[in-house]
Amino acid sequence: MKESVKIYNNERIDQLYSQDIKIIQSPDVFSFSLDAVLLADFANLKISSKIKIMDLCAGNGAVGLFASQKTKGQIFQIELQERLADMGQRSIQLNGLQNQVHMVNLDLANTFNKFEKDSFDYVLCNPPYFKDQTTSKKNPNPYLAIARHEIKTSLDQVLEVASGLLKMNGKLYLVHRPERFSEILSVMTRYRLEPKKVRLVYPRKNGEANMVLIEAIKDGRAGGMRFVEPLYTYEGKEYSTEVKGLLYGGEKA
Repeated sequence: MKESVKIYNNERIDQLYSQDIKIIQSPDVFSFSLDAVLLADFANLKISSKIKIMDLCAGNGAVGLFASQKTKGQIFQIELQERLADMGQRSIQLNGLQNQVHMVNLDLANTFNKFEKDSFDYVLCNPPYFKDQTTSKKNPNPYLAIARHEIKTSLDQVLEVASGLLKMNGKLYLVHRPERFSEILSVMTRYRLEPKKVRLVYPRKNGEANMVLIEAIKDGRAGGMRFVEPLYTYEGKEYSTEVKGLLYGGEKA
């Protein structure tokens, strides 16, 4: 059941019109971006109510909320930052999804104090993209810095936790930056995750990719990685037909 929830100063309610999902956002803290929409769309989830899905590095809960429209499975979300987790929890209530989506304010390092290993069918993750290096230029806003840089976690930890949560043959869906693609593949191998499907996202045709979507299977058979049709964000100055479909409804391509 949808509930009336408190909206604090400098917060707003945004809507993904293609799904009628409402998300509490704040420019002071965090706002979801296109990568969350693309990740939720890329994830090929079973409809069954018996499956379990984990959304790691959940932020304000956007990925899990979008994914809830594709499945009847139970969705759990882990977010380190208390304020973001609270925003996510209120968004769950705003959409009346309390019986399906569950936000947990937790450090990834403590994941297995709360959740059993080898117990999830899917893991979704939109992690911090950038390494925490002394030379890195970070956002002065600590909320945004933690969301974008590996200050509180790392690619290694994210993939180790994802693998630990997944059942054998469970699937990981990850969105990241193309410049870290080779590193991602190397770390996936370390944690028994076999990449199977890759989709590159380009701002425009004739440019370089700025996102990569990866599907990996835990303990999957080696080899067989496929690169599927690329996605282009813009056509001229407007969103592409596919992106318009994801954001506003109607045809995706």
